[in-house]
Amino acid sequence: MKLEKVTDSTKRSYDDACGAAHGLDLVGDRWALLVVRELMFGPRRFSDLRGGLPGISANVLTQRLEGLEASGVVTKRKLPPPINAQVYELTDWGYEAKPILEILGRWAARSPGHDPSKPLSAASLLLSFGTMIDMKRVGVIAATIGFRLNGEDYIASVGLGGFAARRGDLAAADVVFTASPAMIAAVVYGGAPIDIIQVEGSAQVAEWFVGLFPLPEKAAP
Repeated sequence: MKLEKVTDSTKRSYDDACGAAHGLDLVGDRWALLVVRELMFGPRRFSDLRGGLPGISANVLTQRLEGLEASGVVTKRKLPPPINAQVYELTDWGYEAKPILEILGRWAARSPGHDPSKPLSAASLLLSFGTMIDMKRVGVIAATIGFRLNGEDYIASVGLGGFAARRGDLAAADVVFTASPAMIAAVVYGGAPIDIIQVEGSAQVAEWFVGLFPLPEKAAP
């Protein structure tokens, strides 16, 4: 008797009308959703994307960008002189994937196998803050927090609206953290002392901020 071939490894589509299945057609390939993650804070050059995803090869990154562009999630453009560099950025629709990253991140953080001490990018760190913030701990306080991460500046507002960050000038920040994303994560999520990172500005705001992000309880096995 001839066995039926259940799957076709060369076929990209799940050929399923379910929206979740089509979503996986769009961003389900290995690395694809993480490319979207790295673009959440604005346009990036190819080299910037590789820097945020050190495990990806140039060939695979090219394939994923081409696939995301063909799907309408990503677009590319050339910056004018004197920069003359090609950058990739999310379309308006592509930016709508942010809640997917946040919900998936919070769900996966409950896995007994999740290790928050592993390397992470600036985009991953900042998205995690939007995901993990405990609004009860925020209370009625509002502050502007600056980050210098891997040579780039990010400014974030924290208050009743939660946590929202963007790349930008740090002049208005109440406090500025300068360190690698992994070191800041070690303080916020790992309980490391705050003095392992550089802190400029209000020490009171800094201590308040790092206590806003408790990790969720692990799921029962």
